[in-house]
Formats: sequence, C-alpha cells, structure tokens
Amino acid sequence: MIRVAVLYGGISAEREVSMSSGKQVIQALIATGYDVTPIDVGPDLRTTIAALTPKPDVVFNALHGRFGEDGAIQGVLDWLNIPYTHSGIRASALAMDKAMAKAIFASAGLPIAPGGIHDVKSLIDADPYPVPYVIKPLNEGSSVGVEIIRDGDNRRAAVASGWRFGTTAMVEEFIPGRELTVGVMGDRALAVTEIIASHKFYDYEAKYADGGSRHVIPADIHPDVTAEAMRVALAAHRALGCAGASRADFRYDDTIGEPGRLVLLEVNTQPGLTPTSLLPEQAAHIGIEFPALCRWMVEAASCRA
Repeated sequence: MIRVAVLYGGISAEREVSMSSGKQVIQALIATGYDVTPIDVGPDLRTTIAALTPKPDVVFNALHGRFGEDGAIQGVLDWLNIPYTHSGIRASALAMDKAMAKAIFASAGLPIAPGGIHDVKSLIDADPYPVPYVIKPLNEGSSVGVEIIRDGDNRRAAVASGWRFGTTAMVEEFIPGRELTVGVMGDRALAVTEIIASHKFYDYEAKYADGGSRHVIPADIHPDVTAEAMRVALAAHRALGCAGASRADFRYDDTIGEPGRLVLLEVNTQPGLTPTSLLPEQAAHIGIEFPALCRWMVEAASCRA
C-alpha cells in the first residue's frame, strides 16, 4: 500500500484554509485506498521532519500561503528526497512573488494589469495612480491584505499606515468587470468559472465562507474569451514551470461590450481543496470527482532533488 503523508495547517495567514483543504484530502485519500499519515504543520520544522521519518512514499502538500507554497517546504522535501504534489521550488517561489510572476507573464506576452512596486510609506501622502487602483501584498495568497482604493475613498493613508506585509506593495490599475478563474491539471486547462462575490470583491471571506460567492461554470462569456482564458492559464502554468495542478485568476472587463479585455492577475500553485474551492469544482464539471483528483495529484507527484 502506498504511504502518503498529508501536510496541512502551516503557519501562514491561510492556516485555516489549509486545515480545511487537508481534512478533505485526507478523507479522499483514505477512501481511495492509500495509507495516510496526517501531519499538522506547526512552527517547529524539526517536528515536521520527525513526522516524515520513516519517509513516506509521497507527500501530499495541502499547505497554503507563506512557507507552504512559496518554495520553502518544497526545498525541505527535495532535501529529504521525498516526492511531493504540486510545483517545485522555483515555480512555487516565482508564483508567490507577485512582482517576479508579473515580469514572467509580461515576457511571455500574457495580458497583465499596468502597475508596479511602491514603497508603502509613499502611499500615505499621495495616490500613485488615478483611482480606482488595487494595493496587494507581494507575497500573500487568498486575497489576504488586498485593498481597492476607489473614487472618493479616504482610506489610502489608513491602509498605508496600518500595512503589515512589509515595506513595499504591488499597486495596480483596477480592472472593472468580472472575476474569472481557470484550473489547470498538467497540460490541460479545465474550464472557465465566473465568480460572483456576495459583497465588495472576491476577498478572503468571499472565497471561503459559506455563501460568500456564487460560481457560474461554465462562465457565460463570449466563446473567444473562454478560449483565450484557457490558453492564457495554460501558458502561465508553463511560463512559471508549474507541475501538477494550478489555477489562474483573471479580471474580464466587458463593461463596454464583448469580447472585452482579459487580464491575468496571478497563478496559484497550491489551489484550494476546501468544500468551496474552485479547482475541485472545475474537475467535477469535466467528470473528475474529488477522490480521483487527489489520486491524480499523488500519481503526478515527483521529487526535484
């Protein structure tokens, strides 16, 4: 029997999301017939390494956020010579760093939002761009810390003064319109989903709270945009060097009519696997149920040492 250790929890701002993903994965893998060892990852790396002794056949990485999807745990697993799911060190680190990922997307000719890196202190005194614009942490996921500054909004100085994600931030033009996402499994783009948030935008709460958002799959958009979103998602996956599954997030501006403007926001190398997550929903849409998705991830696991 294949022994699979599931890493979940972690120490990032997305710990609760990872706990939810991990619990679903553990249940699915047990039902599929694997010998599963759950490992709730905490702040002491030595404890995690000890839990991986003796070595499992595969590690299922269900961690999210910093240290879980930024190349850190991937480096540990490579060092230990244990195959693991999802992307390796380089792709994980690049995708998590919004500035580096954006540079790679631009070099690959993919559509991105105008913007750049700014010293957060400079935002206290002046708008860096005409409103509306978006302020993002450089190295967080699940929309943690994302702020939209709109016309007539007086929150800019307060956001900058209370910033807790380092001294710099990514500031980008706000793209109006609709939220789209495309999952990728290996060399295949799965589907296009439109995400309709229940409130201001698709933030952390909208992603993971019951009733926080509604998913329309397949998205009711122009067929040319569907094809382009799937093409760009796969191209971004390849440009970063991703492995296993990923998910590309887009803004689609159809406010002046279709086909409109498609903009790639980011690629997630550790897509959520919670009850409200998008990748499992897209996989099910094309006939791949959750246990089969998890089995595919285990079978696609590799060691990059």
